[in-house]
Amino acid sequence: MEKLKRVAAMAGVILLAGMYVVTLILGLTASPATQNMLMASIVCTVVVPVLLYAMMLVARVLGSSDKEDPASKKQAEEGRKSHTGKN
Repeated sequence: MEKLKRVAAMAGVILLAGMYVVTLILGLTASPATQNMLMASIVCTVVVPVLLYAMMLVARVLGSSDKEDPASKKQAEEGRKSHTGKN
């Protein structure tokens, strides 16, 4: 799972860098369709990372409630007992 996260993060970095390069190239060229492509590139540069972040948050929230390991449950119960004073 950790390797998958690293590969996905590297793919995201490459995608963002590619979008920045495309935005720069489109900003320097002068053709009739360049303005629309430049605006689309700028919007994607903002929207794609925001969507990826939102998906990570949703995955974290949905995944943490379903897949809690027994060791963390035990620690949580011990923490609750120590706060309430019950042993």
